Amino acid sequence: MTAAPPLLLVSDHVEGSLHVRTVPDGTETGRLTGRHLSEHAGFLALPGGRAACVDDRRGELLVLDPFGDALVQAAIPVAVPAEHLACDPSGRWVAVTTGLGKNAEPWSDLLTVIDLATGDAARIRTRVGEPGVTVLGYDDPLVVLRHREPGALAVHRFADLLGAPPGCPPVAPHADLPLPDDGHGDAQDPNSGQVFAATGDGVHRARREGDKLVPEPVIPWGSPARGWYLRLDPRRRALWSTLRGGPADPLRWPEWTNQAWRHDLETNRTTVTELGPGLVFRLALARHHTAFTHVHPDGDELILLDADDTARRVPLPAMDGAPRRGGTPWEGVQRRAVAASPGADWVAVTRGGHGEVHVFDARTGSEAARLELNTPLHHGGHAMLRTQTDGAEGDPVGR
Repeated sequence: MTAAPPLLLVSDHVEGSLHVRTVPDGTETGRLTGRHLSEHAGFLALPGGRAACVDDRRGELLVLDPFGDALVQAAIPVAVPAEHLACDPSGRWVAVTTGLGKNAEPWSDLLTVIDLATGDAARIRTRVGEPGVTVLGYDDPLVVLRHREPGALAVHRFADLLGAPPGCPPVAPHADLPLPDDGHGDAQDPNSGQVFAATGDGVHRARREGDKLVPEPVIPWGSPARGWYLRLDPRRRALWSTLRGGPADPLRWPEWTNQAWRHDLETNRTTVTELGPGLVFRLALARHHTAFTHVHPDGDELILLDADDTARRVPLPAMDGAPRRGGTPWEGVQRRAVAASPGADWVAVTRGGHGEVHVFDARTGSEAARLELNTPLHHGGHAMLRTQTDGAEGDPVGR
């Protein structure tokens, strides 16, 4: 039997659409309209090439099966606006936290937990903020919320939350660990039962023991900069981040420094690679490469980092409405999303405002295809690339 080609999921969360295309040829295999996916919560990889995401307008968790007969496998009500999304390593137990949405200050303290096997769900109140989340364990999972100001890792038994009475009752954590107040970025390693949180002084880590967490030594950044994004590489059991340094003023974003940060969980060795000034944030993991998009007024590029930390730089066509000098890189500008699969060598990069997706062969850096969508992909949209057996679900946190 011939293996199905990789599939690219591209969301225009402003226009309210989701496109599914084969890679690299771009054949459309599915589309959703009237669906405004949470760009911040992102896509969560599930076993079998499936994915989960949150429709922020309808208030639903969507379980998508792009390789199946029906794209939407399930739609389950959840509290919104969705901030972070995670599941246990089996892909059964899911947690969704809430954040700011279009508000200036945190206002929601609602957390939704779901058993995808039965469809059972519950909403409870935790603490107002923008909590990150991980779900540890298989048979008796723990929900770990990463809070800020005051910083903490708050531990809840999943079964207790799922069994909470109706009415969104407040639930105190079963246990907690203190963290610095500036945590941002979460990951877990299913093999070791460790949870990780990015802070200014490094990556705080803890391991599960029973129903509690035991702290372990902090992993230093090895740089005066810090990471605001953290993810697990299931290919090599490593943690990845992008370290940002330079002036704090967002109007001076072209002067920001950026470094690729990789920490090998087997050897405890950290590698830092220079990426260049400007805006670099999220990353994507292909079979043999790690992909970054680098945005700068002097020109954008795709950076492909191989296993030896050698960087290949590929120019990208300019975006109308791109971030400019004298403005911020966030408000009222176009951006780029990057997607890859650990089971393939393709890398997809969106061109915000133009409705285009560029597909590159990571082995050569050459552009293999340019996909035209009928939506503009405002703010760069959001994207995920999957094969049915790529193992991307080894990272059970939404990206």
